[in-house]
Amino acid sequence: MKNLMDLYKKYEETILYLFFGGATFVVSVVTYSLFSAVMHWDYSLAYVASWFLAVLFAYLTNRIWVFKSEVRDFAGLFREIWQFYLARIVTGVIGWLILAFGVQILHQNDLIWNGIQNIFVIVSNYALSKLFIFKKLEGE
Repeated sequence: MKNLMDLYKKYEETILYLFFGGATFVVSVVTYSLFSAVMHWDYSLAYVASWFLAVLFAYLTNRIWVFKSEVRDFAGLFREIWQFYLARIVTGVIGWLILAFGVQILHQNDLIWNGIQNIFVIVSNYALSKLFIFKKLEGE
């Protein structure tokens, strides 16, 4: 049991990032379904609203449990939120370009390229969050 706990402690941040990433996926699917099927919103509006809520959920869980941000002032919180959403927009657009490249230019299966772009997005979002958005403050 001690070896398992040591392994968890060693990879805690990555494990929590993947766990809350899965939870974010659930938030996205559930809110999209609610907006689309229950509330009968247009699919584009349902997508944008569910994306916004999923990214907000991801921000909060990443801030609190994954990267354990110590930022408490308004300016710092605004910076974190702004950078988090901006990073998600940028990696989302690049992910879409990767998908379009595989499907439109290489004429390959969209499911394969969706998997490829998702790997890129997950790794990129983790790196951006760790290195820029939730970077440790001096003295931590």
